[in-house]
Amino acid sequence: MLSREFYNVVHILGIILLMSSLGGVALHAMNGGTSANNRSRRFTATLHGLGAACILVGGFGMLARIGFTHGEMFPPWLLVKLMVWILLAAAPFLPYQRPHLARWLMLGLPALGGVAAFMGIYKPV
Repeated sequence: MLSREFYNVVHILGIILLMSSLGGVALHAMNGGTSANNRSRRFTATLHGLGAACILVGGFGMLARIGFTHGEMFPPWLLVKLMVWILLAAAPFLPYQRPHLARWLMLGLPALGGVAAFMGIYKPV
């Protein structure tokens, strides 16, 4: 059985991977790049996918360690974190589809990360 601390490290590593890949994609799009001329597209997509998977595995591993059991209803704070995860998991397509929103993505990454961190630490609702 793996510890809660191990899952916490996996979760944080996933956040770092996902945020750095999204930042790279947004910066490329802000500089006029497209998905077709992004030479590191496969690399950033791999980092993004690996990060999203680590966030999910680490998060659900921590839930299991704090006593959350299968079949229970998700508390509202967890639903908020899952919605943030879904938004961030779908975000790499946004800068290339709507390049004018790439700057907003760069500004929104810390905001979404802050919302998810607040929900996970304080569990307000």
